[in-house]
Amino acid sequence: MTTSNELRLLPWTGPDGKPCFLSTDGGGGYLSRLADNIESVQLGMASGLLDQALELLADAGTGPDDLRCLVKDLTGALRDTLRVATSCGHRLDSRFTDHPFR
Repeated sequence: MTTSNELRLLPWTGPDGKPCFLSTDGGGGYLSRLADNIESVQLGMASGLLDQALELLADAGTGPDDLRCLVKDLTGALRDTLRVATSCGHRLDSRFTDHPFR
């Protein structure tokens, strides 16, 4: 949940590759729910890709092209996961920074 003066980092980028932000004072709107769902999908895909990577690395017959493809996919998943973590971290920080006992 963001405060009224804070922007939420969204789990996608704009057409030019720059980050997208959402200004909202609550998490119940359509775009907030859409972002939550996309973040969930991204994390699920990263988890599945990790399982796939472990299988490929355990197979001695995995060739360089397969490893190159794996690294490309892992890089994208890591980028998405870091964006989700950054977004969630900012939202958590704002909740705890605004806490009356802090």
